[in-house]
Amino acid sequence: MRKFWMALSGLVMVGYLLIHMYGNLKMFAGKTATGEYAYDAYAHHLRVMGEPLLPENGLLWIVRVVLLAAILVHIWSAFTLWSRAKKASGGSRRYAHSKAIQRSYASYTMRWGGVTILLFVIYHILHFTVPVIDTAPGAASIFPRVVESFQQPLVLISYLIAMIAVGLHIRHGFWSAFATLGANTSPKSRAIWNTVAIIIALAIVLGFVAGPIAIFFGGITL
Repeated sequence: MRKFWMALSGLVMVGYLLIHMYGNLKMFAGKTATGEYAYDAYAHHLRVMGEPLLPENGLLWIVRVVLLAAILVHIWSAFTLWSRAKKASGGSRRYAHSKAIQRSYASYTMRWGGVTILLFVIYHILHFTVPVIDTAPGAASIFPRVVESFQQPLVLISYLIAMIAVGLHIRHGFWSAFATLGANTSPKSRAIWNTVAIIIALAIVLGFVAGPIAIFFGGITL
């Protein structure tokens, strides 16, 4: 049952990342007809979406609560499954050097990749949502803050490292989720879902890093 909840919560987060990645591509849209940055217009739309049925930021908070619940369920599932596996093996490392056990690099780094992603999420919230970590003092809105931040090498490098961790995590986790849900029932279906996992992981990583890299090299400016 824990594997089921881990798979379901992981798919919720992948869905969120795809939507978030699409929104981030607004960085390339420049300004609207009214002279407003398209990225700022997008950010404002997220705050008022659902009005007047919902209050300002209402839908945004619903998404945040669902996402937080998915993250907590995912962490709980991962920790309990790891703890159970460790107890079952008695903490033995007898297979640590065995060639009989073949794991992809993505699979091998799932645990520490997850920790890296969690730390990045905390940093990302403190950087752009709150922001407590202010790398663009005096920025008038979110788009100038993003541009000024990603013009700094350390900010870009930390972001790229986090996105690589996200890609590796999704590449293995997406395939594993559908295996848990019973979709990988034959060699053909396993091959299909493996290909889909690679495509989804690449799309998310490339979609997220495209804007920051373009900003750093001058392709996107204020």
